[in-house]
Amino acid sequence: MNSHLKVNPVETSQSIRKTAQHLMPMQLLNRQEVKEGYNIYPICALGDQKIFNGYSSLTKWMVSQKNVVIEGYVGLFWDKIQEAINKCLAEEGLTVRWINTSDYLKAPADVDVLVAPFLGTEDSVWGTKCTLSLADLYQTENLSTQRPDETADINIIIGPGASLAGWDAAILYIDLPKNELLFRMRAGAINNLGASALTEAYKMYKRFYFVDWVLLNNHKKAILNKLTTIADGQWLADINWMFKSDLDNGLNKISHSVIRARPWFEPGAWGGQWIKDHIENLNKDVVNYAWSFELIVPENGLVFESGGNLLEVSFDTLMFQHQHQVLGKHAATFGDEFPIRFDFLDTFKGGNLSIQCHPGIAYIQEHFGEKITQDETYYILDCDKDAKVYLGFQENIEPATFKSVLEESQEKGEQIDITQYVQTYTAQQHDFFLIPNGTVHSAGTGNLVLEISATPYIFTFKMYDWMRLDLEGKPRPINIEHAFNNLNFDRKGAQVRQELISKQVVIEQGEGWQVVHLPTHVDHFYDVHRMEFDHEMFVQTDDSCHVLMLVEGEALQVETADGSLQQFAFAETFVVPAAAASYKLTNLGDRRAKVIKAFLK
Repeated sequence: MNSHLKVNPVETSQSIRKTAQHLMPMQLLNRQEVKEGYNIYPICALGDQKIFNGYSSLTKWMVSQKNVVIEGYVGLFWDKIQEAINKCLAEEGLTVRWINTSDYLKAPADVDVLVAPFLGTEDSVWGTKCTLSLADLYQTENLSTQRPDETADINIIIGPGASLAGWDAAILYIDLPKNELLFRMRAGAINNLGASALTEAYKMYKRFYFVDWVLLNNHKKAILNKLTTIADGQWLADINWMFKSDLDNGLNKISHSVIRARPWFEPGAWGGQWIKDHIENLNKDVVNYAWSFELIVPENGLVFESGGNLLEVSFDTLMFQHQHQVLGKHAATFGDEFPIRFDFLDTFKGGNLSIQCHPGIAYIQEHFGEKITQDETYYILDCDKDAKVYLGFQENIEPATFKSVLEESQEKGEQIDITQYVQTYTAQQHDFFLIPNGTVHSAGTGNLVLEISATPYIFTFKMYDWMRLDLEGKPRPINIEHAFNNLNFDRKGAQVRQELISKQVVIEQGEGWQVVHLPTHVDHFYDVHRMEFDHEMFVQTDDSCHVLMLVEGEALQVETADGSLQQFAFAETFVVPAAAASYKLTNLGDRRAKVIKAFLK
């Protein structure tokens, strides 16, 4: 890792977090942000004395409050947090009355019954978005009777839903990044909220996604403006915290300038070597990297810095308060759900993705409770000379025959020649393939794909997975029935090249610059431009959010109308919100810069 990052003496064993990824450091040793290519820990600097380190400083603030509500996310080690706070208070000789919200959850069997309608069948990969509220999981009539003890030096109610007790008291909210939650889940170190017993990881993830995250995100939204302080709970033995008013200032700042989420990275069955070879500070002792979660906002966070201390909050914290500044004229349509996704698929020296498709809008709404569907595109950021993309059907496709072949392959465990049914196209750098819902597709080996897509990201109906196992040695789920409920068999033959490979055209140009339009499909609610320039370009947001990436060149500088300056390296994703109004891009390299801009139609 870079010398300017301080690694914490925190437990990171596989019993706590099952991953090869480094835990984000708590502190920067050098407060000047170091730019050495792609930065895996991008920050928003807040100035001095805004973020504080340690339970000692936190408890000093708590003592001044007398009564404190400690709210937070599922997946935190609440017993460790209570133990650390209690130790500091005991050292001050203070008596504490603790109330744990876990004692007021409904019986696990009752909670299981409540959430069961949202989890699908026992073996299903997906559920549907939960329509309950967090209060439904609690014995609220008993929780609300728990009042502060006036004889105690300090009263603390702690755990998810603590504010449901209705205390007139300061609220501390402890957040947890989704990647760390998932690492803890895989280790079996945490469980779903109110669940009766640990289950397989995929069942826990399903319940997190469709139930716990929905309830807790809605609850966070409801209490966000009532918070006094906020803390980052991703470290086991320590904590960083800040006052909510200072966080508000930071969120307001980035909602008018530039936003970069903290990316995170995952190995996979088909993963490749490009990310390992080109992105510094990642753990290289992994078999591959398949994905970079560049901007998959349900699972990305935003990192703030003050005095060298780092604190991460979930991306929705920004959207709950600043959706209009971020999305501008499109906020009325999408609300607090950020609609565009950027991520990498790395198949360099790896394998093919599964042959797959995604659900139609009516299907995803009816079956899974999502508002928008998983319309995608593949932008080829890099590739080798033999790279290809699977896209659309052969002209002579017979749906019944294709389904029968897939089912027989799955039943007998036999490989098939998928090119008899699905077309392949040679991939070249900067090609742009369009994948509206219902389109059969896959990225072949030898690609670094930038997926520019709608935000939904887990609704992939795999039809054929090359008879391989995942990294745990288990078969990946095949979803032929779901796929055939959504496949568009009209996307075949010559129509595929005509409609699903974007015809790039220059739409504006001047001395030393041009703008190339990469038209998307009529089903896509976003469009894409590529800005190419030797020195600089000036861009208006037109009250719309822009998601950008330098896809050719070394580095660039972004200056927004409020005077904010930031630098970005090749392949870093960043967002210019609608409220920025305008921005200037300056090429910091020796060759022409090319910048992808995705925006809402």
